Amino acid sequence: MNARLTPTAVLLLVIPTFLWAGNAVVGRVISEMVPPITLNFIRWFIAFFILAAFGGQILRRGSALWRHWRHYAMLGLLGIGMYNALQYMALHSSSPINVTLVNASMPIWMLLVGRLFFHATITARQISGAVLSLLGVAIILSRGDLNELLQFRFVIGDIYMVIATIAWAFYSWLLSQDKHEPEIKQNWSTLLLAQVTFGLMWSGAFAAGEWALTDWHIDWSWGLVLAMLYVAIGPAIIAFRCWGLGVQRVGPATAGFFANLMPLFAAILSMIFLDQAPEVYHGVAFLLIVGGILYASRQSEA
Repeated sequence: MNARLTPTAVLLLVIPTFLWAGNAVVGRVISEMVPPITLNFIRWFIAFFILAAFGGQILRRGSALWRHWRHYAMLGLLGIGMYNALQYMALHSSSPINVTLVNASMPIWMLLVGRLFFHATITARQISGAVLSLLGVAIILSRGDLNELLQFRFVIGDIYMVIATIAWAFYSWLLSQDKHEPEIKQNWSTLLLAQVTFGLMWSGAFAAGEWALTDWHIDWSWGLVLAMLYVAIGPAIIAFRCWGLGVQRVGPATAGFFANLMPLFAAILSMIFLDQAPEVYHGVAFLLIVGGILYASRQSEA
């Protein structure tokens, strides 16, 4: 895909990474109040009805949604049923920064999945950009201290996030394939609603299994309700819409590099809530991450 990394494209890809970092922080806060897979189902249940108010015509019998149901069922499974549920599961044993750090392996998985399954090429510039951005992520993890990095240990939540990240890479490549009929792309809500319709089915089935196999319960409060509204509107509807537009503009490989911003945003949000001042290493990490994104994206202009 020969698309330039324009300011609009950058904004479209920065917005979801910021919202998803907030999703990790909020998900960690409410992790003991609601089962993780159930949280994912409730999130998309709310999002479904919001989207249906704007693009409900796509649900009618005989629409393109049902003619291409296999494609949207797969998008719903990977991007909604799996990725988000695994992330909330990960937050039960891993911190928001660690979850977003593991997610920062996204550029690598994007390149590998694209090469192995979608016949995309991998350039030396992309690899170099990925290494540069990951170096910035490592600085965030280590807090500027190499000893901190050497003491890092994986927990089960990090493994969940590895699986989730691979699923998201497949989702993004499938999303970039121009197989959407005009009826699906007619407004901002119909393409996302097409995915959410099947994603809600997947997440509902997974949530039913969670309740059948565990003894979870929900500790309802106004704080939990507000948190659910946030994850349903911000990281779900707004973030998915922006990500889809961004992927269409620059391609999955370049878009994947923006995932490296998530640990930085998670660290910033954590600092805000903990009332801690930013450190010099945050600035260095930001420069390395952004530098890696810009360097890798230049391959499409060469």
